[in-house]
Amino acid sequence: MLGRSASLPRTSPTSGTSGRTSPTFSAVSSRCQNCLPTTWRVCSSHGENGVDHLIPVVLDTDIGTDIDDTWALAMLLNSPELHLLAVVTSHGDARYRALLAAKFLESVGREDVSVGEGVADGLLPAGRRGQQAWLAGYVSADYDGPYRTDGAQLLIDTVMASPEPVCVLCIGPASTTAAALAMAPEIAVKARFVGMHGAVRRGYGGSPNPVPEYNVLADVAAFRSVLAAPWSVTLTPLDTCGIVTLDGDEYAAVRDANTAPMRSVMANYRAWAKSIGHPELAEQRSTALFDTVAVYLAFADDLLDMETIRLAVRDDGLTFESADGRPVNAAMGWRDLPAFRRLLIDRLAIESKRSIGP
Repeated sequence: MLGRSASLPRTSPTSGTSGRTSPTFSAVSSRCQNCLPTTWRVCSSHGENGVDHLIPVVLDTDIGTDIDDTWALAMLLNSPELHLLAVVTSHGDARYRALLAAKFLESVGREDVSVGEGVADGLLPAGRRGQQAWLAGYVSADYDGPYRTDGAQLLIDTVMASPEPVCVLCIGPASTTAAALAMAPEIAVKARFVGMHGAVRRGYGGSPNPVPEYNVLADVAAFRSVLAAPWSVTLTPLDTCGIVTLDGDEYAAVRDANTAPMRSVMANYRAWAKSIGHPELAEQRSTALFDTVAVYLAFADDLLDMETIRLAVRDDGLTFESADGRPVNAAMGWRDLPAFRRLLIDRLAIESKRSIGP
């Protein structure tokens, strides 16, 4: 997601890849009535104390413009409730974004994850390549895992191949997700959507004035396609994700964590901060970590005040409540933001969770 002002386990699909396949992982052994698919989350008997049921995830991201997508990817990989099957990219330079995702995955030993270059169109220019310095000449052939140039088809293949319902986790403009829905509308029956989209009652930084949020504004038609699909939609709008930051001792705890995920996050953050002319940022505090809230919503919502609202979107990208809108599950407030920050720190400051299985 941009710097935001309007300014289970299964063999990965290999069709259209660079010729490499991911390992085959063992399936979950049994079903708990409190876990998937009834509640779309892992029950309290599982989770970090030995996960029996992993939520399969496809990530749709615009990693490489704002830095929070990179933080969110690290959190996702270190969340034991989730099993990342594929990353697809959207908006602007989809190849640059896919290569960033691939190199990050490789840096934490997760070459089992398929990577796909997605839809590169949208209504706004691609913007900065703030993490290009970290990419440093990395090319798709360097990724020792499945790499595809047909990201929308990769999303479709991954959803349709999964025996478990898949969480399509979108933390950027929904261009590739919308393309997949247009190509194969049936994926909505086998998936649910969790996204970082919109501003309903508040804007950036907790402002009382909602504004068009970037991920919607960048491709309004794509977001409308998401809302029109017959699947569950859960969103964190700016109302909740726009006020998540780390500073002081909390930030120092992750900045100084000598783990593979945080080494890669900090290398990217330092490159990004330098690219915007403020290298000191990376040593002092995080920017807004919008997308990490969407990762949390992929497996839990206890720390948030969730409401079912009817959401509509104007042509200019402004989202608003309307009697004619589409019902969505929206995180409209925090029950315990400090607890979320503690969870985020715990997830970021550990070594990457490897895939389960042989």
